[in-house]
Amino acid sequence: MTNADTTIEKSGNPEAAAVPPPGSAHVPAKKVPQGHKRLLTARDRFALGLMAGLPTILHIALVWVTALASILLAFTTWDGIGFDAIQWVGLENFKELFTNNPQFWPAVEHNVVWFVVLILIPTPLGLFLAVQLDKKIRFSRVYQTAFFLPVVLSMAVIGFVWQLVYNPDTGLINSLIGANEPGKYIDWIGDPDLNLWAVLIAASWRHTGYMMILYLAGLKGVDPSLREASALDGANEWQTFKNVIFPTLRPTNTVVLVVTIIEALRAFDLVFVFNGGAEGTELLSILVTSNIIGESSRIGYGSAIAVVLLAISLVVIIPYLISTFRKERQA
Repeated sequence: MTNADTTIEKSGNPEAAAVPPPGSAHVPAKKVPQGHKRLLTARDRFALGLMAGLPTILHIALVWVTALASILLAFTTWDGIGFDAIQWVGLENFKELFTNNPQFWPAVEHNVVWFVVLILIPTPLGLFLAVQLDKKIRFSRVYQTAFFLPVVLSMAVIGFVWQLVYNPDTGLINSLIGANEPGKYIDWIGDPDLNLWAVLIAASWRHTGYMMILYLAGLKGVDPSLREASALDGANEWQTFKNVIFPTLRPTNTVVLVVTIIEALRAFDLVFVFNGGAEGTELLSILVTSNIIGESSRIGYGSAIAVVLLAISLVVIIPYLISTFRKERQA
């Protein structure tokens, strides 16, 4: 009796004889699924964890932990020597800061002046340069590189360069106006009535290139059909920019405003290189540094100034983040 006959007798179904049994010469046996293969090996998981975990740990340790530590230390007094010397004083540091520190309110005023100058001079100038470069004039890449070069340089290098420009004896400005002779010197860095404006000129020189790149990126995203429609309506170049192009740059303007405020609040290295934040150039960031790492080493008091600076920054950053997240949810 054949295998087919045996199958018919056991199953009672003649059609079963037409289906060869598994493992026969006619039909190969079905493979038993062995499960999904892992896409990442142990080495891959280790490398991925190292690349993602190490920056995360460093970010938490150097940003979040230090920020929280500064907030806690703002309510204490500490000279930085031994943790047992930390004493809780509550709001005393803030009371002294707002009432008894003759440098605090001038520093706040200078930060405000820094922001006003950056928003009124280099920001419109950067927008003007971006509009001109967006016209695809000849050598636009060369001009773009030249205007953006100060942004690539560090603020410390910019400070050293402008120190040479403002030098009373051999500086470029005094040499051009004939103020490099005895009795005619103009001390651009040492004069309290001039040094802040001298530093702001150097800061504006760098900020212009930054604004140019931001606005140039925004202009590249403008729909060309808007320009064509405006031209068909008979609008000239200025009317097209004022009524059509500039309103579409609203997201870019928001970014520019936030970036400028942050630049004004974190201004430090340029002033520090110029004259160390001496009389006439006091800034909140300079006060933080001078109290924490200066001769007095008042960690708690310097942390209180840092908390004030952080609070001012959050007033600007939080509404911007809320607006950005709301737009993303609506999209």
